[in-house]
Amino acid sequence: MSQKSRVLNLYKTLLYMGREYPLGYQYFRDRCHKAFAKNRNESNGETIEAMIKRGEFVVKEIEALYRLKKYRTLRKRYYKEELEPTAPPRGMDLK
Repeated sequence: MSQKSRVLNLYKTLLYMGREYPLGYQYFRDRCHKAFAKNRNESNGETIEAMIKRGEFVVKEIEALYRLKKYRTLRKRYYKEELEPTAPPRGMDLK
């Protein structure tokens, strides 16, 4: 796959991932667009490859952020957090 198509695919993936970004889609889209526009004129193949790798890393980080958010939501919904124990363990004297 050519670098141009990989960059375009990365951009589309990032925009898709940004739909549920905590600060809002518009914020994410603007930041993503600025980052890609800033490097629009880059022509060095190695530098472009490094930027693609960094973009793929960002995609993985966003996926991890969404998984963590989902995990925390499910945990709050289904598990009651105990702030302090209701009774001391058996055989333990608290004097």
